[in-house]
Amino acid sequence: MLYAILGDIHGNLHALEAVLDKLDHSDLDRVLCVGDVVGYGAYPNKCIQIVQQLDALTVAGNHDWATIGKIRVDYFNADARDSILWTREALDQEGEQYIRSKELVASLNGITLVHSTLFSPEYFDYMQTLYDARLSFDRLQTGLCFCGHSHVPVMFLDNNPVDCFLEPEFEVPEDRRLIVNVGSVGQPRDLDPRACYVLYDDEARTISMRRVEYDVHAASQSILDAGLPATNAARLMLGR
Repeated sequence: MLYAILGDIHGNLHALEAVLDKLDHSDLDRVLCVGDVVGYGAYPNKCIQIVQQLDALTVAGNHDWATIGKIRVDYFNADARDSILWTREALDQEGEQYIRSKELVASLNGITLVHSTLFSPEYFDYMQTLYDARLSFDRLQTGLCFCGHSHVPVMFLDNNPVDCFLEPEFEVPEDRRLIVNVGSVGQPRDLDPRACYVLYDDEARTISMRRVEYDVHAASQSILDAGLPATNAARLMLGR
């Protein structure tokens, strides 16, 4: 099967539609999502509707949970907090119900999904070091895990010790476990403003990191027009 793994869409409809346009031309079997469909961007409801229509297996992210009041907003910096409060007001009933239905961890066909870490998914810590990855490998019960949260794509291989790297194309060893941060569709933070997502072919055992150009200017303007923090718009332009 060929999977597309999306993450950290953050209400960025322009980026999501550009990614879907690419996926329409592939032999895709299933879409997975590692959370934070909302937050920062101006189109939370439309992005949720699209993810629903894709029948994507989705886990909850910290912005998702904060929007529906499952975690406190003072956990966030000022711009993120203001974005969450705006999204909370904008979210329709169907969108709220969708987010409430999502768990923090999900698995399918030997794949585990989590937004942040497996060792403390409810605290939304970042998996950024080899030690962080080791703690998650200790909880991982499948051969492959996809995550998000940092908005920075990276791969961790359980190679005793853990290796950290990033390859545009990578063949997963059959005797090693792998954790992949899929980057961000809607708020990239690796200095590349293009939308980021991952393709996984479970027969060939290949991971492909993909980048897609989209109308960043239009997405930024939609943020400003909605009255969201201007920082959200500026970060899109810079990819940080």
